[in-house]
Amino acid sequence: MEEAIVDTVREPLLVLDEALRVVAANRSFYRTFNVAEAETEGRPFGDLGNGQWNIPELHQKLMEIIPYHTTIESYEVEHDFPAIGRRTMLLNARKVFYESNNSTSLLIALEDITERRTLEREKDELLRQKDLLLKEMNHRVNNSLHIVGSILMLKARTVRSEEIRRHLRDAHERVLAIATVQEQLHSVSFGTKIEVKPYLIRLCESLAASMILDGQPISLRVEAGAGELTSDDAISMGLIATELVINAIKHAFPGGAMGTIVVNFESDANAWRLSVSDNGVGTGTSLPDNPRRIGLGTSLMDALARRLGGQIATASASPGTTVSLTVPQRRRPSG
Repeated sequence: MEEAIVDTVREPLLVLDEALRVVAANRSFYRTFNVAEAETEGRPFGDLGNGQWNIPELHQKLMEIIPYHTTIESYEVEHDFPAIGRRTMLLNARKVFYESNNSTSLLIALEDITERRTLEREKDELLRQKDLLLKEMNHRVNNSLHIVGSILMLKARTVRSEEIRRHLRDAHERVLAIATVQEQLHSVSFGTKIEVKPYLIRLCESLAASMILDGQPISLRVEAGAGELTSDDAISMGLIATELVINAIKHAFPGGAMGTIVVNFESDANAWRLSVSDNGVGTGTSLPDNPRRIGLGTSLMDALARRLGGQIATASASPGTTVSLTVPQRRRPSG
């Protein structure tokens, strides 16, 4: 009766006795491995085929199943099997007690996962190639941004109009800002979670090195708590932080005044908040009574804030100015 039940199972099955000799095999086993009963029944499990199951570790695990009531789950074997070639098999084993004759056997189930492993290897190779292409693309984008920035500066030196020169310099700063942010994330895959604090520290170190002149008495530091963002959100946040830091460096400390700029990040279950504060000359009046001048940088920040689903607010400090971006945490749909 038990053999009839085993024979109806679609995956290859073997029944072994306590000495690990084959008591029975189902039709799926014979069909899968292209072997005959005479080559299988009564033989030690480790002697089947060309010794593909003669693995000391596997043998030890099988010997422990009956006395210690253990099981084997997903034991993987890759081998050149007789008649069917190189295959990857997954082995599961457990003890079976037959009440009809008061005997105990081992039931081994085998699954051919060759195709699955091949697809996984192909997927891994595609991901590896994608990462290589992404790094190459990022490298080329970064080089292109710096070339565009250089062209803008060269053009700014040749035009006569001071207004056009100012616009070209502003565009040059935005291009370099994008290059700086892109540079910090060039090795990170799209959508990957990243720690915000080290990202902001690297970003601000790069900004300080490129934007604060030698001898200029301005310090830039990061005060950030724990928190993660996806790489695409981090890019948007980094561009906003870069714009705010550049604005503070350019406008908060006129006449070579000494000052400090602080980039802060906080995150909780409800929202995350980025703020850039300085102890400079301040805005003079509060935001509601004196709206921000709409320029390229402001338009860029507003667009990025909308993409993130957040809001930017400006407040006078004592002294200086604080500009903050608050973004509600995205909620996963329930159910």
